[in-house]
Amino acid sequence: MMDFKEQMNRWIQYIELSLENYIPKQGEFPPVIFDAMRYSLLAGGKRLRPMMVLAACEAVGGDKKEAVPFACAMEMIHTYSLIHDDLPAMDNDDYRRGRLTNHKVFGEDMGILAGDGLLHNAMEVMADACCLNPCYKTVGAMQAIAHGAGIHGMLVGQVVDVFFEGKPLEAKTLDFIHLNKTAAMIRASLKAGAILGGATKEVVEKFALAGEKIGVAFQILDDILDVTSTMEELGKPIHSDEKNEKTTYVTLYGIEKSREIACKLSDEAVAIWDEQGEGCAFLNDLTKYLTKRTY
Repeated sequence: MMDFKEQMNRWIQYIELSLENYIPKQGEFPPVIFDAMRYSLLAGGKRLRPMMVLAACEAVGGDKKEAVPFACAMEMIHTYSLIHDDLPAMDNDDYRRGRLTNHKVFGEDMGILAGDGLLHNAMEVMADACCLNPCYKTVGAMQAIAHGAGIHGMLVGQVVDVFFEGKPLEAKTLDFIHLNKTAAMIRASLKAGAILGGATKEVVEKFALAGEKIGVAFQILDDILDVTSTMEELGKPIHSDEKNEKTTYVTLYGIEKSREIACKLSDEAVAIWDEQGEGCAFLNDLTKYLTKRTY
């Protein structure tokens, strides 16, 4: 039996190959936009969100092949959000995944358009999958992902995050940001995967709840690592929150208390996977890895 790291690496390899099939082929756009989209989408990374889509689908007895378009679309949406997050008007970061950010290579204008291109292509990929197999599972998965990325999810979290830069922030507002900016897309990944796998409504909601807990814990750890880690380990600049005058769990509660909160949320998510049985063993291990990591 493969250990967790081997399983994770196999998922990553599978996703990398799948992304090549869904990124627009050269010639469909002027070369520069094609190159800019590929530069960030194929830059590596842990591929956590598409991995969750596929693993959730399998966990409830589904066929991962049916979930591939939605997993790839999820990674495109995530990558678009990173490109825009790094822009001078946002976090103004120079490095992502260990190399120069998109706008540093292609310019701010192409960085914006590359993010737009990935977002729109994600919607096309999911819509094509729905047209090929129009049913509750495909439409429900697309709805879950679009909702997680939109004005009731990641986008509104980003808006509030930007609005409060350099301003005092209370815990309730910080929780709102984390639940939307980070957790909404993890929730959407697990929810979409469970829907595609044919899970009952009750199970789908359990997966979604686990996603919320994982997402917030993941973001808390990210806040901690921004203070305690190195650029070499993270692949992106550290002390970015301090530079942008952002209130985080670390500034509100300190490192140790923040770790305690993340561990509690992690344990609650793990309890959900334990309740769902052996099919969720990989998701169980993935949760522990994501919410208790040191890099």
